[in-house]
Amino acid sequence: MATQIVMDRTGDSRHFFEQDDRKQLAKAEERFKKLTRQGFTAATRTAAGDLNVVRTFDPTVEETLFYPRLVGG
Repeated sequence: MATQIVMDRTGDSRHFFEQDDRKQLAKAEERFKKLTRQGFTAATRTAAGDLNVVRTFDPTVEETLFYPRLVGG
């Protein structure tokens, strides 16, 4: 089971989906596209545990983290 973790100012929410279920996979891909269009950065973990920024949905990834753009000034 794969997970999409969405961070925001209230904490985080987790969305689980089965990678072999076409309906769940389509929903996860749409969530990926929606969040990245809204300005969230998507990242996956490397084998060493580091984060790797991704720009396209990969259905084979076990965990994707979405975090909002940092705003400062």
